Amino acid sequence: MYYNAEEKKKFLKEHLSSKRYNHSLNVAEECRKLALKYGEDPDKAYFAGLLHDIRKEIPVEEQKVLVIESGFSVCREELETHSLYHAIAGAYFIKKEFGIEDLDVINAVRFHTVGRAGMTRLEEIVYLGDLISADRDYKDVDKMRKLAGSSLNKAMLEAFQFSIKSVVKKGGLIPICTAEGYNFYTRICREENSKTTDEPKRGLK
Repeated sequence: MYYNAEEKKKFLKEHLSSKRYNHSLNVAEECRKLALKYGEDPDKAYFAGLLHDIRKEIPVEEQKVLVIESGFSVCREELETHSLYHAIAGAYFIKKEFGIEDLDVINAVRFHTVGRAGMTRLEEIVYLGDLISADRDYKDVDKMRKLAGSSLNKAMLEAFQFSIKSVVKKGGLIPICTAEGYNFYTRICREENSKTTDEPKRGLK
């Protein structure tokens, strides 16, 4: 499938602020890099990253309408957290208005803020690409970038921990899918660490 990013850039430039548009470009580029590293389609990853915030700056009331119209499974915590609407609204919008039928792209946009258990490689890439794009400057961003460049699973676990801590600090609600995602990657990383520990030590006897 051909992903016409240039066509969508025109739409984004007309509907996003300059800052949000540049962020979208940075995320798209980061997604391309991660895709090349981890064996995903770089054009598809760039395209999904480009569109991730497509409904971020429309009024929250309009976002909610799209969320409700979407028919997607949305938990109570998401419905009670306005800042999460844009991802669900964006996923539905690109399906409805752009005719995008690729479920992987739709879900990459849908879950780029909350995450979930069993994310596809593309979903992971967009989730992380949003966190480590060139315009990000939060305290631990360099640590996140380093992890993303070495292990997707470890980077995802760190990202979930970061997200949950941030929400708790603000007194927010944790969506069920976010908690499930944290547990999922915790188990994976435990298994990976266990395998590493159980490997026979090699060396001179």
